Amino acid sequence: MTTPQHLVEHALETSTADHCVVILQESSTGNLRWANNTLTTNGLMSTSSVTVVSVVDGSEGTAVGVLTRSPTTTSQVEALVEEADASARAAGPAEDATPLVEGVESAEWESPPGRTNLDVLQAFGTSLGQAFDRSRATGRLLFGYVEHDVTTTYLATSTGLRLRHEQPTGHVGITGKPTDWSSSVWVGQAVEQLSEVDVDGLDAELVRRLGWAERTLDLPAGRYETLLPPTAVADLAIYAYWTASGRDAHDGQTVYSAPGGGTRVGEQIARPGVTLRSDPAAAGVGALPFALVTASSSAESVFDNGLPLHATDWIRDGRLDALLTSRHAAEVTGLSTTPQIDNLSLSVEGGVGSVDDLVASSQRALLLTCLWYIREVDPQTLLLTGLTRDGVYLVEGGEVVGAVNNFRFNESPIDLLNRFTEAGETQRSFSREWGDYFPRTATPTLRIPDFNMSSVSQAS
Repeated sequence: MTTPQHLVEHALETSTADHCVVILQESSTGNLRWANNTLTTNGLMSTSSVTVVSVVDGSEGTAVGVLTRSPTTTSQVEALVEEADASARAAGPAEDATPLVEGVESAEWESPPGRTNLDVLQAFGTSLGQAFDRSRATGRLLFGYVEHDVTTTYLATSTGLRLRHEQPTGHVGITGKPTDWSSSVWVGQAVEQLSEVDVDGLDAELVRRLGWAERTLDLPAGRYETLLPPTAVADLAIYAYWTASGRDAHDGQTVYSAPGGGTRVGEQIARPGVTLRSDPAAAGVGALPFALVTASSSAESVFDNGLPLHATDWIRDGRLDALLTSRHAAEVTGLSTTPQIDNLSLSVEGGVGSVDDLVASSQRALLLTCLWYIREVDPQTLLLTGLTRDGVYLVEGGEVVGAVNNFRFNESPIDLLNRFTEAGETQRSFSREWGDYFPRTATPTLRIPDFNMSSVSQAS
């Protein structure tokens, strides 16, 4: 039997380049999909990919060739390596060339890839069936999708590094509608194991929100005091993180660029007490503890594969403390080397309570559910636009009194981190827009005194 380790080692042995990095990722995924209170599909699938980074030293500099395929045999791996080696020899010098990371074999290297199976969906499916029964009895319809994935990464280099990491990830999204389809509500949750999902609790929240939507009101565009729940805060925080390239900031392209040149690292960009942080060892949202890069960019370099990752404060007590940098980008910008980490938390010192607590203390405000179709309008201010979706509610006197129409919004996450007036406790969250790609987030509820609902939207 050909193991992932055997394919990786064979690739390294086959390469005729001066240096080589091989990444093999094997994923095992189980899922359920449902509509109209009925399961529609389920499945279990396995996928794998191999990335070969070939490095060739030449008289004019170091060149690199990077290719990704899905080989399953040694002969297919040989063909991939040959093509990557040829690509490196045909390429010009790589701007981001740095020595490959050196290291030793990790204790987990010889372990087989992790697997999920349909059994992990069994308890979820039983609870979901009970929710279907309740929905049929009360005139509701449920739609949704749940997935559990285990991805195992093997990374090896010609400099002796041998790393393995196993990442479990689960997420669920459920939409509820009355049988006349007059309203739509959504709840979602990200977990490591599906046993963490409380289906009954999610269903109860759908029932509550559908009850709120029995009364509808129309509101015009304008600025409203608005409660952003953790889901919506995650939608915005992830975008702020993804655009935090130190090289782009140094080149004057982003909100993190200093007006006179360079970056705003060290500058106060948010209210005191605000911390935006990534930590591969964070409880409940643990992530890959080493750099994994299959294509170089302004923020990442394939030469950094295997670089150890450490807890990083991107914003600390409101001050911009770090930006996304490879070793090369750090040398160019004068910043510390702080590669991207696959999780993110936002916390506010003194933040307490849940979204319900902030609702109870509101005299008049809008309560959002989630945001959708988020796009960048102005990178210099990180102005974003997008739509509200699946439930915007009016709060009066500490209670939700009805659902209102959807809006298009125009806001900058960085501005919001300066303008919010109250924050709840940070909790595990699931971004509606980006959660499929970046599910490991923890964020609070934020009260924004003047959130810009720029126009009324017909979206539902």
